[in-house]
Amino acid sequence: MKIRSLLLAALLTAATPALAQGAKPAAPAPAKAPEKKDTPAPTKGESAKASLKDAQGKDVGEVTLEQTPHGVLVKGSLKNLPEGEHAIHIHEVGKCDAPDFKTAGGHFNPEKKAHGILSPNGKHEGDLPNLHVGADGKVSFDFFANQGLTVASLFDADGSAFVVHAKQDDYHTDPAGDAGGRIACGVVVK
Repeated sequence: MKIRSLLLAALLTAATPALAQGAKPAAPAPAKAPEKKDTPAPTKGESAKASLKDAQGKDVGEVTLEQTPHGVLVKGSLKNLPEGEHAIHIHEVGKCDAPDFKTAGGHFNPEKKAHGILSPNGKHEGDLPNLHVGADGKVSFDFFANQGLTVASLFDADGSAFVVHAKQDDYHTDPAGDAGGRIACGVVVK
């Protein structure tokens, strides 16, 4: 009887690694879902616009904004501007007092980042691509602003405005891209 027990024990000891190889591995623990932020998702189709005027009160055109699932679609058709490259930015205050439009404040920058797409510590949410104005003084454009900007965010307590500058944005000089004076401005409205 002792021999039979010893043989059975030896057989089981030898067979355990073979049995273990055929066993299914334990399922990995499910991945933890990322924590959701409390910020509400932007509303698709939400829109706004700004009618821009120059320092003399002359109509310069309109910029429209539309919220999409991937950012804000910014479209514009401007006229009566000097030929060349000009910066266009969203500024932090919805006020456009001529002639210098300084009442529009600095760039829209709720995250307090450095200026410019080329800056390692940038960009402001109000930083936008330069405009290329033709000899006829006109420019049409459309592009996506998809780095945190939402249409709803532009309607904070003091509003916001679009500003066209005298020169082009160099995309890195803080605080405004060395874009020069402000030549046109329009308050963002619904």
